[in-house]
Formats: sequence, C-alpha cells, structure tokens
Amino acid sequence: MSEIITEQNQVIVKPDGNVVASMAQDLRFELLGLIKDGATQLTVDLEGVKMVDSDGIGALIAAHKALAKNGGKLTIANPSDDIREFFRLMHLDKQFTIKRT
Repeated sequence: MSEIITEQNQVIVKPDGNVVASMAQDLRFELLGLIKDGATQLTVDLEGVKMVDSDGIGALIAAHKALAKNGGKLTIANPSDDIREFFRLMHLDKQFTIKRT
C-alpha cells in the first residue's frame, strides 16, 4: 500500500516500493479509487522508487486518462534520473507534469 497524503485539493501518493508488475495493479486501484472519490489534482511521488516497468506505466496512464476526463491533472514528483529519462524516451514527459520538489 502507498502512503496517501491529502493537502487542500491535492492528493499525494507515495508508492512503498518499485512501480512494477507485482504492485502495479494495487497502485492502479488506489489511484482510480482516489479519482472516483473526487481527487482532481493527483501527485505520484516517486522519491525512493528505483524502477518503473510497463505495468507501472500502465497504472499511471490509466490515472492520467481518468483525471483528464474530469479536468484533473496528474503530476509525477521526484523521479530518479533513470526514471525521468525512461519517461522522456517514452514521450510521457509530454503527458505528465514531471517535477522535483
């Protein structure tokens, strides 16, 4: 399970491990559940996450699409340099806001 922090209208999700196949389904359900409950500004904080695979990307894309339908926004925070480069190569930096905090 992820750590979930709510600050005003912003929801921050901190996965408790790498965003890979073994946990991607749980992350997808968490993110979509938060969106269903009304979250429109969602940040996934990847600080400490060392790897994201295609299943993890799928969970993030599902959340991005669900948020976009409601006028919301997905932000990826604190990715490692390797993960940031992976997002860039996949052109996901054009879909998500990626920032360091």
